[in-house]
Amino acid sequence: MADLSSWSKIAASGADATTWLDALVTADLEGIPEGGARHSLLLSPTGSVRADFTVANLDGDLLLLQEPSQPRSILDLLSPYVLSSDVRLADRSDDLALLAFPGLAKPPDVPGATPSIPSCIGRGADLIAPAIDHDRLLSALSHEFALAADDDVEAWRVSAGIPRFGQDVTDEDLPQEGGLEAAVSFGKGCFLGQEAVAKVRNLGHPRRALLLVDADAPLRQGDQIFNEEAPIGAITSASGNIAIAKVRWKAREGPFRTGAGTELRVRT
Repeated sequence: MADLSSWSKIAASGADATTWLDALVTADLEGIPEGGARHSLLLSPTGSVRADFTVANLDGDLLLLQEPSQPRSILDLLSPYVLSSDVRLADRSDDLALLAFPGLAKPPDVPGATPSIPSCIGRGADLIAPAIDHDRLLSALSHEFALAADDDVEAWRVSAGIPRFGQDVTDEDLPQEGGLEAAVSFGKGCFLGQEAVAKVRNLGHPRRALLLVDADAPLRQGDQIFNEEAPIGAITSASGNIAIAKVRWKAREGPFRTGAGTELRVRT
């Protein structure tokens, strides 16, 4: 299990909360069951990614879970849009504990903790509980689950090919350029940046692509990637011999190598 209690947790409540948020973000928020969650993005009007987060239904209220390393808080980004809507945004980061269970279809059943599925880190499930119960939860779960170190969670993320906003994805990228297209509902009504991402999907292709690669030698974040003699991209995340790489779209078929001559293989 991973202790993500340092993550930002923003509650959105009020009569208009779901419809208001649904009109702004990329995920379709209608019909999220209690204990359910949906990965979502907030885009700029031109379609670039501004925030990457998960919307969880916590006892009928929406809770936005965001990794704290991202450039801007989802609370700061959303607050200017509230205006006259019946919506209240509240920072509950210090009030709630958050534990993630990578790869589990559902979290363990622990009294006083609410499940949230899927996990905010991707594949898996979460538990959300009052912060006052944090130590009790860890103690109760320690008999069955080992507490993963930050490096272990990062290695799991990289090997699973899950992009991190602010590292693999920047605020210059469209969702399709950052491997985040699955967080966009193309069948819902309007949302910020919809026209730009729909145009790329229907009429063209992104400028860049994210790839999961491996090699026979350790890889390093920041290393340039070459195709023949020309630089075509860089490694954005690395763990051992596995990495996430961002390359130019036209060069995405390879072959690839690092500046040191290490051959890179695309993992599927």
